[in-house]
Amino acid sequence: MIDTRSGLGASEVTDDLSASDLLALARRRKADEDRAAAEILQLAARWADLHPPESIHHAAAFSVPGFDHEEPIAGEGCPLVTEFCIPELGTVLGISTTAAKKLIGHALELRHRLPRLWDQVHAGRVPAWRARLVAEATIHAVPTLTVEAAGWIDSQVAAVAGKVSTAQLDRLVAEAIKRYDLSVEPRPDFAAGEDHEDFEADQYLNHDRRHVTFDTRHVHYDGLMRMEAELDLADAYDLDAAIAHGAAALKALGSTAALGARRAAALGDLARTQTALDLHTQGTPAPAPAGDNLPAAREVVLHVHLDADAVGGETVFGPTGRLENGQRLALLDQVKGWCASSRTKVTIRPVLDLNAELTTDTHAIPDRIREQVMLRDRTCVFPWCTRPARACDIDHITPYDHDAAAEGRPQPGPTATSNLAPLCRSHHRLKTHTAWRYVHLGPGVFEWTSPHGHHYLRDHDGTTALDPPCRP
Repeated sequence: MIDTRSGLGASEVTDDLSASDLLALARRRKADEDRAAAEILQLAARWADLHPPESIHHAAAFSVPGFDHEEPIAGEGCPLVTEFCIPELGTVLGISTTAAKKLIGHALELRHRLPRLWDQVHAGRVPAWRARLVAEATIHAVPTLTVEAAGWIDSQVAAVAGKVSTAQLDRLVAEAIKRYDLSVEPRPDFAAGEDHEDFEADQYLNHDRRHVTFDTRHVHYDGLMRMEAELDLADAYDLDAAIAHGAAALKALGSTAALGARRAAALGDLARTQTALDLHTQGTPAPAPAGDNLPAAREVVLHVHLDADAVGGETVFGPTGRLENGQRLALLDQVKGWCASSRTKVTIRPVLDLNAELTTDTHAIPDRIREQVMLRDRTCVFPWCTRPARACDIDHITPYDHDAAAEGRPQPGPTATSNLAPLCRSHHRLKTHTAWRYVHLGPGVFEWTSPHGHHYLRDHDGTTALDPPCRP
């Protein structure tokens, strides 16, 4: 039985549709989806047009982890956008501020630097998401692409972007970028007998692509994380041999895990062993003998917040806990395994009552109150923001009045649990310098109001738009 209920009116999906009718309807709906996505790009570009920055210091940009500089949201030749306009568009679309930056950046990149691809999107020949893949690559290409370079790449990929697979499109864009680099780089004078093709190959390979990357954004519910690396060939063979040896050793010690699981465990053992060895041998001429008391290579800090029930007079804990780093679930058995590993230091933090009202008379926030607020709210409490609370500022929801005591007035913004919340630096500045406002409704529950009067409820489950959706 096909469910024909719809929140926006009667559905066209009915039980009497034939297979051909279903396919035709699916095709129409996909075309509608592509047109809507293309229109969202147009809206994002127009939103940017309405909000130029007052100065370069107020322009939206991406921070670069580990560096002091920032990257613009779109390439050279695109207009700048004020940073404070972006969260409002993001919240209306139900996405984070970072995702909204990307959307606006891609729209500007396509409109100003990839005009052929922009036209293909609005002609219905290339889905918006495919065009955005190209825009992401040209925005963050290394070295930075000039307007001419982006235009050349546009001419190479626009005609086929809607016809090839995603992997083919990625390769095509990368090849176009590299071919442009080669086409504009000056050629040296070749001596007799030198091979021009060897020079081309050297130029193609001159960008060092070695890296080791951990995908912290997508962690499986059972605590698995994906790692990707590109290594020197010799290093890769050495690492493979070490992992194979470690996997074989685990099997010899009685492990019944699959080979892939043993190889993964062996890689983790390599990391911990090397860390401990480095700590032990610092300042000494040789490694310590086997069995020596090596320093802890891993520290597990437990903030104890576990669901538990009383069963038959005993306390029975639930099967999961929550990782503070990334706010992801972890299996209780897995946490036990981490703690049981060799050379692991286990620290158990005292339990805090997250519902208690803690206060102080000063503007400075004591560590105990700060810790309580971070554990209560877990992340920045701005709609759809997921930055961990430990990386955030602690904001006075109602601003603290430094002159209240001297003037004999009650403090309107006390330093108290109910008047504090974690905000990442970007959203803290947004709340301080714009008309965004929020109120605390209860432990971990906040209601936000945007400058244009949209309302959002933020709690531990996420963000809910309180305004009814617009009807067509």
